[in-house]
Amino acid sequence: MKFTVRQIAQLIGGEVEGDDSLEIDQFYKIEEGQKGGISFLGNPKYEPFIYKTDSSAVIVADSFVAKESINSSLIKVKDPYSSFATLLSEYEKLTKKSKVGISELAFVDPTAELSKDIYLGNFSQVSEHVKIGEGTVIYPQVFIDDNVTIGKNCILYAGVKIFADTVIGDNTTIHGGAIIGCDGFGFAPQKDGTYKNVPQTGNVVLGDNVSIGANTSIDRATIGSTLIGNGSKIDNLVQVGHNVTIGRNTVIASQTGIAGSTKIGDNCVIGGQVGFAGHVQVANGTKIGAQSGINRNVVKENLSLNGTPFMDLRQHQRSLVFFRKLPEFDKRISDLEKQNNN
Repeated sequence: MKFTVRQIAQLIGGEVEGDDSLEIDQFYKIEEGQKGGISFLGNPKYEPFIYKTDSSAVIVADSFVAKESINSSLIKVKDPYSSFATLLSEYEKLTKKSKVGISELAFVDPTAELSKDIYLGNFSQVSEHVKIGEGTVIYPQVFIDDNVTIGKNCILYAGVKIFADTVIGDNTTIHGGAIIGCDGFGFAPQKDGTYKNVPQTGNVVLGDNVSIGANTSIDRATIGSTLIGNGSKIDNLVQVGHNVTIGRNTVIASQTGIAGSTKIGDNCVIGGQVGFAGHVQVANGTKIGAQSGINRNVVKENLSLNGTPFMDLRQHQRSLVFFRKLPEFDKRISDLEKQNNN
């Protein structure tokens, strides 16, 4: 399917510099661009490629000023990355066939309520009293336990497991192998050194427009609900413990572990492999660098943090400079001690 540069610019609200009649039928990274393709320049470090790319068009920021001649047509927008994402989404809608229908190889309990226009793939199971909203797509080998509610236009990819009483909002995507609503890690220590299982009687509630990555696990609450707010995006291989609350529009990168009863605010950005101790609270707008350790409350909003234990990002960067100089300081101290001994 082909589109002109002019049509693309109209779709994403951009202004064209160059030939707007060129036809586009493919997407490329800017460093791998080919004729008939479109790329985007979102990160300044990739600017050298825009002067070499063979892409017919490139989406750039409206503030972009070329330092050399460019062979591509430019589409200038406020946010190139967001505009490119919009373009990809629209292209997918036009080219990807919607899946509708219930496979003969799927199991559906008679008490389940299935809305129209859903898709249910081979060997998927829908258990007792499940409710599934209109337009939801459920790929093969998905297990949906009793009393689960799934909203409209959701996508559950192959191998997803949704355990009892989970509630999933509209337009939510859960990628392959994710497990939602398994038991939390609750064991009470006994005097004889053994551990007694604490039943997990709560559930998980995912809001609207949530994305859950592949092989991520979100535990049900001991009592009440584990909550993921509207618009939040969780990457692959993330562990969310029981009774955790994650606010709206928070993004969490891969291999992060969040211990039980932690509360993370709205609009937070959390890097990969961040570890959260249990029962801590993190304020709205907090940004946490990769591999940091959060072992106490973050009270002030909109802080940028890094390190284990965490500290302000700039303080952490200064500490790293000092840390790198420790061998030099150690040598200087040794030299001074030798001089004093002489």
